[in-house]
Parts: sequence; structure tokens; C-alpha cells
Amino acid sequence: MTTLRLNANTPGDIARAAQLLRAGELVAIPTETVYGLAANALSEAAVAKIFAAKGRPQDNPLIVHAADAGQARPLVKAWPFTAQCLADAFWPGPLTFILPRAEHVPGIVSAGLRTLALRVPAHPAAQALLRAAGIPLAAPSANRSGSPSPTLTSHVLYDLEGKIAAVLGGGPCTVGIESTVLDLTSKTPLLLRPGGISLEQLEAALDCRVAVSPAVARALENDAPTPSPGMKYKHYAPRAELTLVHGSLQDFITCAEREQPDGVLVFDDDIIPENRAVLRYGDTPEQQARQLFAKLREIDELGWRTALVRCPSKEGLGLAVYNRLLRAASFREVN
Repeated sequence: MTTLRLNANTPGDIARAAQLLRAGELVAIPTETVYGLAANALSEAAVAKIFAAKGRPQDNPLIVHAADAGQARPLVKAWPFTAQCLADAFWPGPLTFILPRAEHVPGIVSAGLRTLALRVPAHPAAQALLRAAGIPLAAPSANRSGSPSPTLTSHVLYDLEGKIAAVLGGGPCTVGIESTVLDLTSKTPLLLRPGGISLEQLEAALDCRVAVSPAVARALENDAPTPSPGMKYKHYAPRAELTLVHGSLQDFITCAEREQPDGVLVFDDDIIPENRAVLRYGDTPEQQARQLFAKLREIDELGWRTALVRCPSKEGLGLAVYNRLLRAASFREVN
């Protein structure tokens, strides 16, 4: 299969992408978070192609993208006040709700669960495509399962060239990490995956406490159900073996001298000895989120087999960056 290159700024290419999706094909699309691999969410056969193209485990649910809350609501059985409050505050944007799945939505989308992960993306190309297609789109990240998520079309093509019908190019993703996933099926909202909307923002919008799943900072138990994407033990990972290092810059340098990794991933302002191979991924959580996945891919391009990573802040968007690095490192940490 030849993967078509389409341009999100060309109305004819948006129409072509919508046509392919209605025909049951796979199209990689830009969102503000990462590039998604989209298929008709109401077609079991189309959704099955996502799992095949990515090599994605069948127990890992997908997120369904809608053009607006009006298209989203019929996809779930219940729409609590918390959902409307958060939709008013953050949709379109990088926030996913977990709600009871409507019967007409194929179970394969939710990996057999009775719930559905649902969001409204903010990227103008994703919005235009959803409206042109007229259908909700299941769209996990457009990469090989487990590898770093794609924030550029070149990342998509490296992983999926020839396996999908088209890629709709829309430039670099502005957030750079996946959406926040919030379970709204119980009385207390439960954060399953930190992302582009921070825990602090959620609590401010709801004026109440949001619980945090233990799986945000540690591995799921063996054979535990996976209620949200991004909760697998190893995820977002380069081929290289990563280790997260907590502590001061001097602690990090001392650790690198002891461990002798092939390279290090550090903040922009960190002063590192000149004999050390270095990549940098920003100083602020926003910079780190935008650059993280591209830097993880660059580690493999450089041929590093081992790398130490300076641990980011766990405040605000930093919690999401930490969560991605933790899984990319298979939970290897040095304190």
C-alpha cells in the first residue's frame, strides 16, 4: 500500500481524507497533542485495522474523537454534570472523559470494556476533518505500539509507511503529549493519565478534589484491566534503555560518572561536562512536553543503547512529562 501525503491546509485534501475514513481506511491526522491514527469509530472492521497497523494489544482501549459535545454525547449512556462542566471549560482541547459506552459503539473500541474514552480535539485540521467526515473517529497515537508518540508527519511515516492509506500533514503538534484522561464513572473524578490539562486545572474547574490513580506513578498489577490508553507497563519507549534520575544537577552528573551511559537527556540550562553526549529537552514543562517524544526518537537515531534522563518537575504539566518518561524507562529510577 502506498501511503498518500495530504496537506491539512488544502480543502481538497481534507475532503479526500474524509472520503477515505468513510470508506473504512486509516488516516493519520494532526491533533494538538500528538498525531492520531484515525478510523471510523462506528465500524468494527475499520477499528480492527488500527490494532493491526500499530501492532497494538487488543486489551488497550482507544480514544474516540468527536467534532463537538453535540456529536460526543450520543456515544455514551450518561452525561453527568461534571462532564458538561469540564466540556465547557476545556473542549475542544486535550481532555478525555471516561463514560459509559453507548450500545451502538463497537466494543472493540473500548477493548471490551463497558466504558468509552471520548474527547473533542482542538487542532483546526482535526476539527475540519471531523466535520467533513461526519463520523466520530477512533484515534490512538499514529505510531508502532509502545514506541514514542509522533509529533511530526516524519515520525508517522517512519513507523507506518505502507500500512495506512494516508497521512494528513498539519505541522508540529503544539502540546506534544497525549490528552489527560479522567474517569467520570464514579462520584469522585479519577485521573487515569496526566496530559495536556493539569490536575490543578481540573480541580479548579470542578471546585473539588480529583483522585489520582496509583497507576500514574507505578505499573499496573499483572493482568489488571486497562481502563485508559497509556497505562501499560512499557510505553512511549525508544529502543535504548532509559533511567530516570531524581535530585540536583550535581547528583545527576555524579550518577552519569558512575553509570557511564551512552548519553544523557537534560534541561536546556544544565551545564554538563564536555566529554558527555548530550540531548536537551527544555527547561519548562511546556517546552519539555513539546520536545520529549522527538528527543526520545533522536536517542535511537544516535544509536545510544543506554541513557540517563534528568527527572522533570511533577507539578502542573510536569506530571504528564514525568509519567511518559517513567513508562519509557520501564519504571527504572534512581533517587
